[in-house]
Amino acid sequence: MKPQLQKTYSPKPGDIERAWFVVDADGATLGRFASEIAIILRGKKKPMFAPHMDVGDHVIVINAEKVAVTGNKEEDKLYFRHSGFPGGLREATLGHLRATYPQRIIENAVRGMLPKNRLGRQMYRKLKVYAGPEHPHAAQKPEPLELGKVDR
Repeated sequence: MKPQLQKTYSPKPGDIERAWFVVDADGATLGRFASEIAIILRGKKKPMFAPHMDVGDHVIVINAEKVAVTGNKEEDKLYFRHSGFPGGLREATLGHLRATYPQRIIENAVRGMLPKNRLGRQMYRKLKVYAGPEHPHAAQKPEPLELGKVDR
């Protein structure tokens, strides 16, 4: 009598249920906060996680302008972008980015923690970041989630 082999479970697209979470970035440390968001976007805490599929949930981040950083990162940390033209390299400090486009701070941190392929780009599209306390996703009934809080 042959022993029964257990088959590896692979989630089907119809099996995936996506939840919506709203997260407040006020006072959260940037790196710890971004890594927890990346885990939710990837779906790594779900029992049906598969590295070749996007099984993660949607995340709405509010109060992005109030995210905390340690040390002198406000003046020393640089963000680079390139226009694609010769001499088109632009740089901005974290402080300048916070004053002009505060949502890009969290977007860049989370994007760097996701896979660098089309699957990572698909996961990144489920992230919505807003500088203030308001967001237009009330119809999705997002659940509040506590992330990145550090006792000070």
